[in-house]
Order: sequence, then C-alpha cells, then structure tokens
Amino acid sequence: MKLRNIAIIAHVDHGKTTLVDQLLRQSGAFRENQRVAERVMDSNDLEKERGITIMAKATSIAWKDTRINIVDTPGHADFGGEVERILSMVDGAIVLVDAAEGPMPQTKFVVGKALKIGLKPIVAINKVDKPDARISEVVNEVFDLFAALDATDEQLDFPIIYGSAKQGWMAEEPTGPQDGMAPLFDLVIEHVPEPKIEEGGFRMLGTLLEANPYLGRIITGRVFAGSVKPNQAVKVLDRSGKVVEQGRVSKILAFRGIERQPIDEAEAGDIVAIAGLEKYNVADTLCALEVNEPLQAQPIDPPTLSMTFLVNDSPLAGTEGDKVTSRMIRARLFKEAEGNVALRVEDSPGGESFIVSGRGELQLAILIETMRREGFELGVSRPKVVFQKDEAGEILEPIEEVVIDVDEEHSGVVVQKMSERKAEMIEMRPSGGNRLRLVFHAPTRGLIGYQGELLTDTRGTAIMNRLFHEYAAYKGEIAGRRNGVLISNEQGEAVAYAMWKLEDRGPMMIEPGWKVYRGMIVGEHTRDNDLEINVLKGKQLTNIRAAGKDEAVRLTPPIKMTLEKALAYIEDDELVEITPKSIRLRKTYLDPNERKRARGKTAAIA
Repeated sequence: MKLRNIAIIAHVDHGKTTLVDQLLRQSGAFRENQRVAERVMDSNDLEKERGITIMAKATSIAWKDTRINIVDTPGHADFGGEVERILSMVDGAIVLVDAAEGPMPQTKFVVGKALKIGLKPIVAINKVDKPDARISEVVNEVFDLFAALDATDEQLDFPIIYGSAKQGWMAEEPTGPQDGMAPLFDLVIEHVPEPKIEEGGFRMLGTLLEANPYLGRIITGRVFAGSVKPNQAVKVLDRSGKVVEQGRVSKILAFRGIERQPIDEAEAGDIVAIAGLEKYNVADTLCALEVNEPLQAQPIDPPTLSMTFLVNDSPLAGTEGDKVTSRMIRARLFKEAEGNVALRVEDSPGGESFIVSGRGELQLAILIETMRREGFELGVSRPKVVFQKDEAGEILEPIEEVVIDVDEEHSGVVVQKMSERKAEMIEMRPSGGNRLRLVFHAPTRGLIGYQGELLTDTRGTAIMNRLFHEYAAYKGEIAGRRNGVLISNEQGEAVAYAMWKLEDRGPMMIEPGWKVYRGMIVGEHTRDNDLEINVLKGKQLTNIRAAGKDEAVRLTPPIKMTLEKALAYIEDDELVEITPKSIRLRKTYLDPNERKRARGKTAAIA
C-alpha cells in the first residue's frame, strides 16, 4: 500500500482527539456494532478525567489504496516536548484551528517548529457550527501567523478545509456539503508527500517510549531506511554515534486502527513499534549492525521550571503509601526522564532529594499525580524558575507570552494584577462577544499561582494560555502571597469545637477528624504573619448546665486544596506532602525553634 504520515497539531481543546475519533470511525477501523469510548486516543486515566491529551500517540487508517499513519498530539504548552519530537516522524501536518478562537499560543509554537523542518501543513477550520464562529477572520489570522513565522511561498499556499469534527464532516466550503470526512482523506493523500526513503541499511529514530509488562520496552518510531524483521540483530546508537547496546528485535508491531498487530517485516517510511531492547532511550537510533551514523533528532527547548522532590519525613509518613524510600523515588523519576525528553532530573547535593525540571506547573503536577496513584509518598517544594546567565554574567529569566481572553468588564483588574507581576502588555484587541484578547510578556515567576486568582477576579470567565517566549533580563522582585498561614502546634485529630472557636482567625483547610501534626498548615491567617494554633482542644465539660451549653457547632466549609492549587499556594519555606490518599501543606521545618533559626539565617544572607 502507499503510505502517508501526518500529525494533527492544534491548541488545547480545539478538537484534535475528536477529529481522530471520526477519522477512525469513518475509515472502517471499528466494526459497526463495536462499542467505542469517546476520545478513544486518550487512553490513560488522567487524560480521561481531565479531558486533555498528555501523551502523543500513533494510529493508522486505510483509505482506498493508501495507509495513513496519524499521530495525535497534546495541545497544552506544558507538553510541547511531546509534539517537538514526533514532528520528525511525519511528512505533513493538519493544523486544526477553532473557528471562533482562531490560532492560539500553542498553535503558534508547534506550527513554527513544523514550518522550520519544511512540513507543508493543511489548515482545517474546526467547529464552524459554533454560533460565534468568525471563519474568514480566522483564515486571515492563520495566514498572518504563517507569514510571521517565516513560512516559504510554498508553505503559505496551504489548502484550507472547513467542518465540524464533532458532527463528523469536512468540506471545501464552510457551508458543506456535509458528507463525512472523505474530502479530508482525499486532501491528505493529494497534498502530503510520500515518505522519503534514505539509502543504506536499516535505520529507525525512536520518538515514543513505553513499558509493557509482557514485552518490556517498546519503542515507537519511523523507519527511515532499509527494513527490519523479528529476531534480526540490531544495535542502538546515541546522538554522538556511540554504541549503547546490541540485541535482537523480539517483536514488530504495526498500528491498525487503535490496536497494534504483530507483522513479519517493517519497511522504510512506516511508523512501527519495536520490542526487545533494554537500554534504548528516546532520540537514539536503532539500526543494522553495519550502520555507524546516527539519525539527527530535533533539538528540544530547555525546561523553564524546577521543583525539589523530597522523601516524606512528616510524622504521618508511611501510613498511606507503600513507596516511601529515596531509592524508589529516584528510580521512578529517572525512568520518567528517559521517556520524557522535556523533563530533566538531577540528584541534589544532599542526596535525599531530587531536582526535577520541566516546562510548566501542569507537566510537573501530572507527574506527581501519576506517582501518588502508583503508591508513592513524597514532599514537594514550591516551583522555581530555571535561571540562566548571559556572557556578561547577568541573570536571565524565562519570559512567557500570555494570552488572556476576558469579558470587557473584568479587563481592568486583569491588567492591574498582571502589571503587579511585572508583565508588559503587548496587545489589546476585541475578540467578539464583548470580550477582549490581552497579550502580555510576563516572567514565569510572576505566573506561578495566578490561574486561580484570575478565575476568582473574572468570576470564572477568563481563559489564559501561556507559552515560553524567550530568556530576558531579570525583572526584579515580585510580591508573593499576602496572607500568613495557621499552623498546628500539636499532633492528633482535629476537633470541630476548636476549629469553630478559631474561625475568626481565618478560613480552614482541614475538616474535623483529620489527622494533623506539629508544623502542618491547617488554614490561612487573616493577617500577613504566621500563627500557631491548637485545633485539638475540646470543650471543657462540667456537670453545671450553662446557657451556651448546647450551642450547635456550625463550621464554614474548608478551602479545598487540589494538587495544582497547593503547589501554587505554598511559599519557599513550605512543602506539599503528597500521599495516595491526602494532600497536606506543611512547613519545611516542623519545629518552631528550627523555623526561627532558618528565618534568621535567611535574613543574615539577605
């Protein structure tokens, strides 16, 4: 069969995974009576819960006499590393754009990468059935974006197709005819070139890595030259050309719809998964024994945010999880870094903690959430930005391009809060329906924890999108959290009566009956200083009937701390304790005297 390899790239929530659903359904990949989940490519639990794609995944469909390999990619900027590396596997890309929102930051980021390596994109305007669709303006915005990204004349002459992935149709005109996905299939076959096949022995560049309990490591990638059969002897070369290991291919799996089937031979141009090698890493070259030159992998943008992962040393350590030692945490983090090229893991000088650097808060929060579901217990510090130095020794910090869509009535408070966070406004323009699109260049430091505040300020109506822009000169100090915290001074179970009496001190973050310990954060103080309180003190009982004896205890509902909210909330001297059942906030030093000593040292250094 003829071959075509394409990626579907777009901003988060523009409909990529829904489009792949329809392509699979209409190409006959499913039986007529087969039960298929919605967004079938979002296979892991976190993807299903959050409704976002986290991992890039491959599938394939047969249309007429052509097999089309499709890679579904994440749309969130934090998972941009997934998209960057799969672009080397494909020869074309479908750029999916929402007919109302237009091209957003992540679209710009990925399209820029795709144009740079010479891909000729197809632009698909999705959701044309939305009542606020502005199709012609969006097409113009896409053209302007391509021009701003230095597209060649050939790339600027892109074909456009319109439709609704949810309704299952694409057409050459926004008005139809609505006869399924056939026009898109035909356009892919006509516009995307056949895979280029290189001369020489078997060579394959791996881009996705996974662990299988039965087959061991499975590497998904594209075969650039030659062919490979099961049981063939192969070797692995790293980027510099050094031999990492030699071994045999135990199984070759080809993508057929959403399933993988064993095949007898993989040929150049095809995207396949290979099992049988132990030490393979992403971006290494798998090749025949006579080959000595590795394939060049795409460079990956550097991480901008880092966090320290520590062994959980709280009094409640080991009561809820079964993986608590530094050896287990270290092995899990380094295993994650092997398959995720946008993540960097280093041992800290002390040896009991690990510095994990990534693209953003969401990427690191997803890693932590995955680990706690696997039974890990750990402590995590506040996210810090990764600074760099220029040739003159000046400190540079990461700056992000922030696009905020907000109702006009709330724009004032957004501009004010962003300027407090040292952001610089670049653009303000109407985006339809009494809404404004504000574009800022803001330091990553200032954006940590801003998402929740933005939603509060705009009553949940604002949408914020961020994207790494550049490293620039340090912007100066940014004010942190305004309120102090309430800290437990005893260990035990929280009592409703004590919490009720302490309500005027500030809102609580715990519920009656929860286990607390000395140094644990149990609430937010109404003032700017920290306050130690006793949430264990019960009511003094006597045998004298008093007027207020039978007062009912009515507690205000506590502040619910999700993982992302907790990471954004803590200060530098605090940690988030994460276990499979709980998320607790605590001070780094649980003993109040140690806290005072640490504060004194910090003040002396300053």
